Amino acid sequence: MSAAEWCLRQSVWTSLYERIRRQNRRPDSDDLLQTALLHLFERGMEGIEHPEAYVLRTARNLAIDRARREKRVGFSSLDAAEGVEPVCLQPGLERVLLGREQLERVRVAFMALDSRTSRIFLMHRLDGLTYSRIAKSLELSVSTIEKTIARALAHLALALLNDGLS
Repeated sequence: MSAAEWCLRQSVWTSLYERIRRQNRRPDSDDLLQTALLHLFERGMEGIEHPEAYVLRTARNLAIDRARREKRVGFSSLDAAEGVEPVCLQPGLERVLLGREQLERVRVAFMALDSRTSRIFLMHRLDGLTYSRIAKSLELSVSTIEKTIARALAHLALALLNDGLS
């Protein structure tokens, strides 16, 4: 029987996964199972009497290898590093300059909007008013407000994209 045939006949994938998860106590148990199965496919079934035991042992060995590598490299999971503050909270100079350029592009694009569109946009984004409140206060339909805000957003996004590509 080939490795592929053995895999197709398995009805205990969940059980196999759970055993690997319990055995290794790692968040990447699904990756371990997948890699162990890949090893089985590459090697083939020749000389393997108990494929399930082979997969479990391979996954265990992979977990040990990964633990050693993580210890050597000093790797830690982001989940395990809760509460750890980044070394530098300030953005780099390049990011600051890029942000300033983007802000200027948005400012120029916003100034190009007609007064009604900019007013509606600010009422929604800055004042936090709903479409229906804006429509009521300006005596317009909600549909008009929706279309106006959509046009404003499209205009601002297009200005960012076009200037960003040049």
